[in-house]
Parts: sequence; structure tokens; C-alpha cells
Amino acid sequence: MSAPVIAIDGPSASGKGTIASRVAKRLGFHYLESGALYRVVALLSLREDTLDEKRLAALAEEMEVSFDDGDILLADESISDKVRSELVGSRASEVAKVPALRQALLKRQRSFRRPPGLVADGRDMGTVVFPDAQLKVFLTASAEIRAGRRYKQLIEKGIDANLRALSRNLRERDERDAKRAVAPLVPAPDSQVLDSSALSIDEVAERIVGWWQERKGGRT
Repeated sequence: MSAPVIAIDGPSASGKGTIASRVAKRLGFHYLESGALYRVVALLSLREDTLDEKRLAALAEEMEVSFDDGDILLADESISDKVRSELVGSRASEVAKVPALRQALLKRQRSFRRPPGLVADGRDMGTVVFPDAQLKVFLTASAEIRAGRRYKQLIEKGIDANLRALSRNLRERDERDAKRAVAPLVPAPDSQVLDSSALSIDEVAERIVGWWQERKGGRT
């Protein structure tokens, strides 16, 4: 039997990465930040100044990416800060529309599924990558709330940011992700939709852990 999967999907800046990581740590599960893989391809796309479909698919297959205790490595280069930039995030939303790229990353994403279990976050974890996930969560919050969270993160890192521009960019990315032809950003029919606008990170994580324990009969 395949290792169990908790799939957490949602729009940009919904907090799904931080929450998925906490849930994984709480349960002792492995963690997949699927968006990071798209961001790495996006970074390479910017470096090569290409949006060619075949080249993007080749980059996805060839790139030597690894995750080391929260750090993202491309070969021997630490790129964690680079892939978190707004420029790379915007390009990631563009390249994610490319069918050949999504197919190239699918096998790599599914390889993270191993005992004792996996918590995977992204935009199509419950609909495409792990449609048989035992628990599917669609995490959301208003664009204004998400923009405020992203603004705070950037300012704390010493990065200049404009709150109005962030809110506008998030709305545009939401619309682009929801309308793309391949794997659009929509809740899976059997997902639990959770609005985190008025909840803390700890409250959201605890709620998801609670749902998992209910599914497993109270066992952690």
C-alpha cells in the first residue's frame, strides 16, 4: 500500500508552505514544497531568457535540485533567497501553464511519496499529483490578507515592497492560475476548504492535524 498523503493546495501567499511544513513535522512525515520546483525552473528560465516549451521541459528533467534542511540547492548553489523573489514567483506562474513542463515534474513530485507519509503543498496536489491523497485541504485567504502577509515577510527580510502592488500581483496570479488550461487552481471535489484569514498559523496547522487524526481514528 502506498504511503499516506496529505495534500494542501491554495493560492500564492496563503501560508500553505509554512503550514504544510509544520503539519509534516508534527506527524513525522516527509514534506514536499512543489512550488519550489516550479520556482527553480522559473529561475533557470529567467537566466536563459526562455519560455520555449521544449527547453523548459528539458530544464525540469536536467536540473540538479535538492532540499537540505529548508535550503534549496541547485547543484552546489544555494538559491533559497533567489527563488523567493517576486520576479521569480511571477515567472513561475507563467511556466506552470506549460503542459510539457508539468508532465516533466510530475514523476519527480511523486517520488517524494514514501513511508511513513507525505505532506505536499502546491496548487494541484489533490487534483493531479496525488488524487488519491487521504486528506485534501484547500487553504485560502483574501487577497488583501495574503498581500499583507507577503509584505510583512519581505520587509522583515529588508526587501522593499509595495503593498498595493503586491495585492494587485496576487489577484492577477490568482486569475491566471485559476484559468490555465492545465491543472487550474481549484479545490478538489473531496477537499476541505479552509479560510485562514482570521486564523493563526498554529491554529490552521492544528486544525489540519485534527482532521488527519479523525481520519485515522485518533492515531497520530
